[in-house]
Amino acid sequence: MTTPFPLLRRQFQRGFTLIELMVVLLIIGVLAALIVPNVLGRADDARVTAAKTDVNNLMQALKLYRLDNQRYPTSEQGLQALLTKPTSGPAPMNWKSYLDQLPNDPWGQPYVYLNPGIKADVDVMSFGADGQAGGEGKNADIGTWQP
Repeated sequence: MTTPFPLLRRQFQRGFTLIELMVVLLIIGVLAALIVPNVLGRADDARVTAAKTDVNNLMQALKLYRLDNQRYPTSEQGLQALLTKPTSGPAPMNWKSYLDQLPNDPWGQPYVYLNPGIKADVDVMSFGADGQAGGEGKNADIGTWQP
């Protein structure tokens, strides 16, 4: 069966013109230019927040260690004392496993443990994105002394 209006059928089968496609691509480009810089800055903020959370969790485990053993691990024993019973230094009296695993900071470096600490009895810290002491912004040190 043939349609009585063959011209109408051809009009409904038309595609997009080049100008229409260019306008859509321009709109997508403008939206991307506005959104992408905001999203990229959030990744650094998320890493800093993750590092602060890890530092707080490590400090909680260290406090439990101290409650059980009347002292914090020595600097030589380090944070590894939260995973395996130390064999050097003062032997812990009531050691238990305090962590399943030791996390690295969000930049892939191990957390630094100091006993005695610089700012408190003990300090746990990350040197930030640059892996060096000091710095500002995403390169700033993150430690137990921060809220």
